[in-house]
Amino acid sequence: MDKRKTGQNLKSYMRWPLYLSVLLLVMNIMIYAVDKEAGIVMTAFLILYIAIALLLFFMKNAVVRAGMVSYANDYSQVQRHLIREMAVPYAILDTQGFIMWANDEFSNLMGEVSYFAKQIQEILPEISAEDLPEDLNDKELHISCNGNAYKVLLRRIEVDNFGVETIEAAEGLDANSLITMYMQDETTLNQYKQELDDRKMLVGLLYIDNYEEALADVDEVKVSLLTALIDRKVTKYMQSMDSIVKKLEKDKYLFLLKNKYLPQLENSKFSLLEEVRGINIGIEMAATISMGLGFSEEGYQKSYEYARVAIDLALGRGGDQAVVKKGDQISYYGGKSVQVEKKTRVKARVKAHALRELMETRDRVMIMGHSIGDVDCFGAGVGIYRIAKTLGKKANIVINDITSTVRPVINRFLTDADYEDDMFLNSQQALELVDDNTLLVIVDVNRPSYTECPELLENAKTVVVLDHHRQVGDAIDNAVLSYIEPYASSTCEMITEILQYIDDNLKLRQVEADAMYSGIVVDSSNFVTKTGVRTFEAAAFLRRCGADITRVRKIFRSNKQEYKLRAEAVHNMEIYLDHYAITECKAEGVESPTVLGAQVANELLNITEVKASFVLTYYNEKVYVSARSIDELNVQLVMEKLGGGGHLSVAGAQLKDVTVEVGKQMVKDALNSMLEENKI
Repeated sequence: MDKRKTGQNLKSYMRWPLYLSVLLLVMNIMIYAVDKEAGIVMTAFLILYIAIALLLFFMKNAVVRAGMVSYANDYSQVQRHLIREMAVPYAILDTQGFIMWANDEFSNLMGEVSYFAKQIQEILPEISAEDLPEDLNDKELHISCNGNAYKVLLRRIEVDNFGVETIEAAEGLDANSLITMYMQDETTLNQYKQELDDRKMLVGLLYIDNYEEALADVDEVKVSLLTALIDRKVTKYMQSMDSIVKKLEKDKYLFLLKNKYLPQLENSKFSLLEEVRGINIGIEMAATISMGLGFSEEGYQKSYEYARVAIDLALGRGGDQAVVKKGDQISYYGGKSVQVEKKTRVKARVKAHALRELMETRDRVMIMGHSIGDVDCFGAGVGIYRIAKTLGKKANIVINDITSTVRPVINRFLTDADYEDDMFLNSQQALELVDDNTLLVIVDVNRPSYTECPELLENAKTVVVLDHHRQVGDAIDNAVLSYIEPYASSTCEMITEILQYIDDNLKLRQVEADAMYSGIVVDSSNFVTKTGVRTFEAAAFLRRCGADITRVRKIFRSNKQEYKLRAEAVHNMEIYLDHYAITECKAEGVESPTVLGAQVANELLNITEVKASFVLTYYNEKVYVSARSIDELNVQLVMEKLGGGGHLSVAGAQLKDVTVEVGKQMVKDALNSMLEENKI
């Protein structure tokens, strides 16, 4: 097309003198009309002009064309020369990836390798057949060759655009298309990018988790010694990475370091955690630390905010661990020690006063727990309900599915005339009532997707979270008040402490005390798991409010069918890696299969040499995993690998679109992974 167009332009240029003869002829006729003699003179000159124009056209046309052809040939030779000696490797492929032609730079890059008539995949394995463009859209790849990094641009072109008529198509080749390949060396560019990335600053916060508790009954000499040893460990560790460390308070540090040292920290699994935990000066409780590191491309201020989020996550998960937050990516390291119970109730009192202030400014209190709620979730909701009623607020508890363990407790409220008919609502009813003057209190869960009605979180303007589970990355982020204590045995324990600081006139009714006492009993496995001094103090308060142990025990009795299924699950258990019990709990004919699975997991821990138990239950097109341990394995880390969470000794996960057998293999793979990471 381009050649034909150029030829037509050239012909038009050569014929212009002839075209002008017509204009002169018209002028001659007009002069005749004015003056005959002048017209005769003009005619003579017109004839002479036409004769000269015709002579030049026929005599010089061939000469001009020959010159143009010679110029075009020279121009084409220059183009070929430039392409062949171009500093960028360049090759032409057919649509099957066979190399048809390449310039000198491409040949030099390949060295002695013979590449003609071979597919590009044979020469550069990082380029696959799927990478070849099938349309006019370019494909961009990044590969390595001879130790250098290259950006490869593959572009499909039409042969007709070149005016080429001598290329013959091989069998199966699209004769109208070729693929050009450009290779740009980006090794130096990548080095500069990496250097810039390495120099970016990470902001870190380091807190001593249990400073007050570890030094509560220690003499001044040992206090100074422990503080000095921790300071020395932290300073030496940070200075080894060219870091700046500044002590903010007696138990808090701020440090700044380059991004290039982060892989070193991650590969060592933040060995400073072990070093500080290993300090022994003759005190009963070992000091532990938590670290939070943040990095953001938006600037240092944002990095500091991420570091604050990371340290809050580390503390919310029980401490003795490091959390790294880079944008939306969050990584966890450590978390091997058991959470230490705080002796002081100052935090509970502060949270209680803050909760009261929020409730007093709202017209309605909506209480919601996790889906398929257990007794702890229900009991905590009842406690918040009593607080709201004491403050004269309308309150509702959102609950959809009533499990077999919750049913005996909730029936006592449903048959009691002192409680409103709308005390309990389902998700749809709750969504219709929530407004800007509603306070939404989330209990026993801190993950939005695990709540009874995640849509409520979007509709409610004011959200409060009260939970005892360790936090993970997808925590509820719009809470105005968050009280998460992983050391607590249950959420009911936390709510019981809050009750005592809300109002002097607050009185729990007997049925409410029973519900909250039941929650503590269930989550502490009859005061065996994660039970501390404050757990017994909370239980004692509930007993004074009228909680009856005998009534609570009757609530947890199981029927004959459930007892048989528990026995069958225990009988069919598999011991993996000599210490980990894995079994399936059947769900046929059981009202609350997940609760039954949790009971089986607790029973398996009574077997000698079993360090942890994993019970899988298929229910509602999901596989529910209940994980339990005593103190020899952090099952929360195992469940996090499966997308779940929980505590060091009590955790769980929900697996979608898998069978029980696949779920068992996933648990085994998670255990193998932890074994490889030296976390077992």
